[in-house]
Amino acid sequence: MAKISRRQVIRTGLAAGAAIAATRCARSEAPSGTPNNPAPGPEVNTNQIKDVTLRFIGTGVSQINEIRDKAQKDLGFKLDMRALSTEENNQIAITQPGQYDIFDGEYFSLPLVVPSGNLQPIDVSKITNFDKIVPFFTSGKFDGMPVEKSQGTAPFKVMYVKDATSSEFSPTPTNFATLIPFQYNADTLGYRPDLVGRKIESWAELFNSEFKGKTAILDIPQIGIMDAAMVAEASGLMTFGDKGNMTREEIDKITDILKEQKRNGQFRAFWKTFDESVNLMSSGEVVLQSMWSPAVTAVKSKNIQCVYAPLKEGYRGWGGGIGLSKNLSGVALDAAYEYINWMLEGWVGAFLGRQGYYSAAPETAKKYMSQAEWDFWYEGKAASEDMVDPFGKTLEKQGAIRDGGSFKERFGNIVCWNSTMQENTYLVQKWNEFIAS
Repeated sequence: MAKISRRQVIRTGLAAGAAIAATRCARSEAPSGTPNNPAPGPEVNTNQIKDVTLRFIGTGVSQINEIRDKAQKDLGFKLDMRALSTEENNQIAITQPGQYDIFDGEYFSLPLVVPSGNLQPIDVSKITNFDKIVPFFTSGKFDGMPVEKSQGTAPFKVMYVKDATSSEFSPTPTNFATLIPFQYNADTLGYRPDLVGRKIESWAELFNSEFKGKTAILDIPQIGIMDAAMVAEASGLMTFGDKGNMTREEIDKITDILKEQKRNGQFRAFWKTFDESVNLMSSGEVVLQSMWSPAVTAVKSKNIQCVYAPLKEGYRGWGGGIGLSKNLSGVALDAAYEYINWMLEGWVGAFLGRQGYYSAAPETAKKYMSQAEWDFWYEGKAASEDMVDPFGKTLEKQGAIRDGGSFKERFGNIVCWNSTMQENTYLVQKWNEFIAS
């Protein structure tokens, strides 16, 4: 019997019986989880799956038309993607479960989202490449060492729930995940070297009066406050017991510092979305700001100098993944698992890697990257050829080295993770006071 991947069966809309037969064949003859022979997953009615439309909510960072188009071509069903701010994304996830099928969110949001009961636990036994996911998600380790020393909501802390119906986090691995990760990064400050005129090496520079009126900070309370804390500590203005879980007194003090900086005219803007940060930096309205790696990439693609600064105090880490609405069932749920397995097969990881993100399953992404790309983005080696982004624009010339070096160097220097604090409600109140001041 000829080998037919289950995905090919889904795409061509063959009868359910043919799908089952092909799946059995694939199980016995095909290697598991390769790009050409994806693991079978649950058996579905292929006459119906082609009519499925999965509704995604997520941020503009990953709601990308090219990813949607590739998935629809490969999987045979439709995706409807809504690009939202982080706050809007979380709010809809918590309050409007009927408005989405897939939640594309960050791990730091889960202490807010999971208790709502609007996400159904993900059965990890159905995830083909789960064993290839980097271990700081699945076991809380990096390079063989526990990541507990990092402050904030490290993804492992909220990776699992207790059972198939639970909305309570499990401190140890179970068979049921909250999200399946697909991208993550070590965040820092971005700057325009042509306008700054020197190397930026410390978070403290964001408050440097040399750049008065030319800086910006991220206006997402749970993340912006972490950046502000990194700056305040680096500036010697205050210290924190745990930047990822501040006391009310610490929140009061850091917001007072921010208000003073604002009164002094330090900030040009407060941005919420990827595009806002790109426009601020590209226009030269700001020369130094909180930034995300693909935003730096987007600026570079305009032939504008931009550096993602490896700062001496370390990085702020974050991770994003896919969660399933509690309302998903039947053929739509089967399609959602198909998407997750497709997401981890490597093409998406390589696509996002060319923007500066890391793949949750690097070894699968490597199959879709050239050796030169892998060496530059993951190994910290000098580019042996020009580096091109996913949209065909040159980002780095031959000989360039990635800001911050290798994957191991960057992730070995994360000092805090994006976090939802115990005093989150108070934090949001005080942050909004700062923005409105």
